[in-house]
Amino acid sequence: MIRFADASLNTLIRKGGNECACGRRHAVDMDYLSICSGAVQEIPQALDAMGKKRPFIVCDANTKAAAWGRVQPVLEAAGVNYVFFCLPMAHVEPNEEAMGALVMRFDPACDCIMGIGSGVINDCCKVLARAVGRKMMIVGTAPSMDGYASNSSAMIREGVKCTLVNAAPDAIICDVDIIKDAPMRMLRAGLGDMLAKYVALFEWRMAAAVKGEYYCENVAGLMRATLEKIVAHAPGLRERDPAAVQATVEGLVLSGIAMSYAGVSRPASGFEHYFSHLWEMMALDRKIPFELHGIQVGVGTLLALRILDQVRTMTPDRERALAFVRGFDEDAWDEELRRILGGTAETVIHLRRSVFHNNDAAAHAERIERIIEHWDEILYAAQQELPQTAQIEALMRSLGMAMTPEDIGFTHQDAVDAFRAARDTRDKYLTSSMLWDMGVLLEMELPE
Repeated sequence: MIRFADASLNTLIRKGGNECACGRRHAVDMDYLSICSGAVQEIPQALDAMGKKRPFIVCDANTKAAAWGRVQPVLEAAGVNYVFFCLPMAHVEPNEEAMGALVMRFDPACDCIMGIGSGVINDCCKVLARAVGRKMMIVGTAPSMDGYASNSSAMIREGVKCTLVNAAPDAIICDVDIIKDAPMRMLRAGLGDMLAKYVALFEWRMAAAVKGEYYCENVAGLMRATLEKIVAHAPGLRERDPAAVQATVEGLVLSGIAMSYAGVSRPASGFEHYFSHLWEMMALDRKIPFELHGIQVGVGTLLALRILDQVRTMTPDRERALAFVRGFDEDAWDEELRRILGGTAETVIHLRRSVFHNNDAAAHAERIERIIEHWDEILYAAQQELPQTAQIEALMRSLGMAMTPEDIGFTHQDAVDAFRAARDTRDKYLTSSMLWDMGVLLEMELPE
């Protein structure tokens, strides 16, 4: 059995997958992967590996400007017949409007989807590919997020940020010559999304202890090694050093592979991501712009690390926890959610009350017992996985990254609200869920 942290990209995506000591066979169903300088020249080989000939090509105005001038000549020289569609919106969101446009313009004569872009384009193309029953390729244009190789899409449905499980792309082409010229804020976003893995790895182990969730040390080890490499190269992003850019892109792609291996987002996403998710929901309700996901996640990671610094000084108290749940006012909390989320609150309230049932007293009583039983294990996981907060602050500051909610157009109160409301938006056990179970979430001070 191989150690994933030492494996090549081709080994990680090989057909049939890889046996693991955890008892599972981990696999990502991918035909072709290339991350290097000049990778767009390999698009015809990627199409051949997919067994496809006529792609439906999707981009937006920005990604067209970034890469179409390099991609089109390769397609023309190889005699590839294609249908091209550039989304017309000035600012594309992964929502019903974008998906409606793609479905309306899709040509059924096309035998695959080719996205040119990064986060939003990749997510929308994955959803489209599943809807129309086609294979899909992504040609990356920026190192801005970790979803290139994941089997899910971060979408906005009825104003609520949600994760839709589809399939990982069948081919990924990331040309470092294109990606290194992405706007600097996108390079920073990619690093922000990768720094989140510190918190995600801790939280994966925490959720395994409290909820008995599946955990794989081999997959976690792949993420640790990737994160170490990226942080070592990170200063080179200031000068767009190709080695730093390649390390970042590889890390982002490996994050998606790790999520596909685990079958969940745990290896790459924890409650630091929920600051970003909630801020986006707030912004959509307020009809105001918001920052790139990875930039928001970077700020969320700093907040999460500061919160976890406090958690590491706590001791769970059974009586306090049980008294908190006995006195919890569901109706009053619904009103808080309406204040925080505005028009999207009713969907979140319905999910909490009718689907997630995350405030059930009997289930809570079981969880608090497991928290108490495994508290030393949880603290040990925090010690092993989490960096010094000051170290991450210094790195982000040296790269000119956003550091506070105010830097990205949100208030300290917005951060407090996101921290408290996150556990209601999805059925995922977060650090904030554990703090609710301990009876301390609503009284915790969020460091500024």
